Formats: sequence, C-alpha cells, structure tokens
Amino acid sequence: MDISNEIINIIGSEENEKLEYKAVLLPSKSLARLICSFANTSGGYVILGVSDNKEINGLSEDFRANSIMHKALDLLSPQPAVHYQYFMHQGKKLYVIKIEKSDSVILLENNAYIRVGASTQLQTPQELLFNPSGYARISEINDLIVSYTQNGTSSKLRLIEHYQSVLKLIDDLRTILYPQGVEEPTDNQEGKILSRILFSSYVDSFEAYLSDLLYEIYLANPESLKSQQKVTIEEVLNCSDIQEFVHYWSKQKISKLQKGSVKGFIKDNKQIKDLDIIDNHEQTEIEKILQIRHLYAHRNGIVDEKFLQHFTGEYVLNSEHQINIKEFCDKLVYLVEIIEKIDNAAKIKYRLATVD
Repeated sequence: MDISNEIINIIGSEENEKLEYKAVLLPSKSLARLICSFANTSGGYVILGVSDNKEINGLSEDFRANSIMHKALDLLSPQPAVHYQYFMHQGKKLYVIKIEKSDSVILLENNAYIRVGASTQLQTPQELLFNPSGYARISEINDLIVSYTQNGTSSKLRLIEHYQSVLKLIDDLRTILYPQGVEEPTDNQEGKILSRILFSSYVDSFEAYLSDLLYEIYLANPESLKSQQKVTIEEVLNCSDIQEFVHYWSKQKISKLQKGSVKGFIKDNKQIKDLDIIDNHEQTEIEKILQIRHLYAHRNGIVDEKFLQHFTGEYVLNSEHQINIKEFCDKLVYLVEIIEKIDNAAKIKYRLATVD
C-alpha cells in the first residue's frame, strides 16, 4: 500500500492527535509506544526525519528503519494494522508510518498508551502514593524526577521509572531500612542487605542510562559510531542486524564505568566527552558513588584497600560500610541531577528525539 499521496497532504501540518514528527530514528521501544498510542486512539501518522518545528532533515542512510520497525511491532500485543515506507520529500529521505485505529486494546509490556492532543500518555497511569507519616523527602524526590520526565529522552524515562520503584520500596519498607530514623543506618540484617541491593540497583541504572543514551546518539548520528576501534567477527555475527550490534556496542562502552573509572569512561567516549558537561569535581563524586556500589555488590559492604584509596582516612580496613537513608537519597538525587544535565546537553547537541 503506497501512502505517498496521504503524506503529501499532511506533511507540514501541526502535530496533533493524529500526527507526530520525529527528527531521528527512534529505538524500537520508543517507536512501539508511539504506534500503540495512535492505534488505541484514532489512528494517525508518524513521520521520521522531520523535527518538531517541521524542519525537513531526512534520515541517515546508515541505518535501515524497517528493522527497527519490525522490532517495534514485535513488542506490541496484538499487533495493530500499520503501513510504512520510505518517502522522498524536498530531496530528503523520510520514513512514514500510518497506523490504523485498532478495534482491540493494543498493549506494550502490559501497558496501554493513548494520544492526548499531540502527546502520548499511559491510558491509566499509576499514581504513586507515599505514606503521609513517612520520610517526606521521598515524595519530594519523586516530584523532582517526575518534573524531569518532560521532554526527556526515552533513556531518561526508563531510568526515572526505575528510580520511582526504588523510592516506593524505601517508603514501604521503612521499618527495616531506617527503624531508628533517616540519619541512622539500620541495625536490621535484612535491612542492611536490602539497602545494599537498592543502592547497587540505582547506580546500575545510572550506567544503563548512559549505555541507552549512547545507543540513541548512534541511531540519531550514525557517523558518531565510526572509529578505528577493532571488533571481532564473532561480535558482529552474534548480532542479528546493525541495530542490534549498535546496541551491543553501546553497552560495551560502559565497561570502564563499571570498574569505577568515570574519567576513563568519559575519555573513551567522545559522544559524552564532547558534551563538556561533567566537571572534575563531579567526576570524582560519581566515582565515589560507583566505588560504594562496587563494595556493596562484590564485598558485601566490607571495606578493602582499593576502597580506601578513594576515601582516605574516612573508613577502617575490613569494617562494614553502611549508608543511612538520608545519604542514600542524597546520592540518588545527585545522580538524577547529573543525568538531567547530560540529557539536556545531549538532546541539543545530537538532536535526539524526546518523549512527550
């Protein structure tokens, strides 16, 4: 089915319930969310290669949108009726998708999305309710990170959803996580283990965010992936297509960060380095947070000599490192603020698509 004539008639119109522009190729899950919302509302069109202000940029020739489109459809249940094709407009190659209205509810990971005006929203968003007599800071942090979801990348949205789950667990399990108060580490053995797990979890998510962001940058700017760095034939053949390889490669770029070397990660990743957004003091603070995570994940919180190199004179060798909930929240907010800075800078520099 050729939808060229339909596109000619609508391109240039303002975004609305039935029309969405995206300047770059989206990750499959982000594209699936858009398709799901149109199918559950009135149908409509997604046009890739056109910015929000209707500037015709075109898509890079380095990636094939059909592959990501197929993966997006595989994420949806049931699959809606869609038509998609490349389309030349003003000498630029665009990718256009027509989504038919579905008679049944389309789900993405058991969630239904709908169009509300020119935005995509959960059909029945879950409202997080925190204990009114609990630690007030938890609700305040949730409000902060919710405000950061506006016009962020899909990578940041995934991270914030996870951070909200962490906050909810802290609120629900306060009797074992901070029974003596938010400034006292728990003396409950299960609480100690859970604190280490939750801390490691939100630091791991910070790393996952950077990996996902690199993937989005590569999709939007394929030339940024090109380098003289060598890969093995096995690494290439283990991936089903170029998009899967790019995703794999973005995760490989996190290896130095996982070892606690923030400076090494930034040095080796031009895409992040060129943002020039994390100063030396912030790099040092992030590295300390990563070292605590490493101690929790691999040493059950028992201080070793490597850890002491980053915290001179602050701890005793072979002592148990503990963190109270106030400090736990302080470090979470610190990472959130760093993420917000990185995300905003990356959106501008690499013209990344945002989640409305």
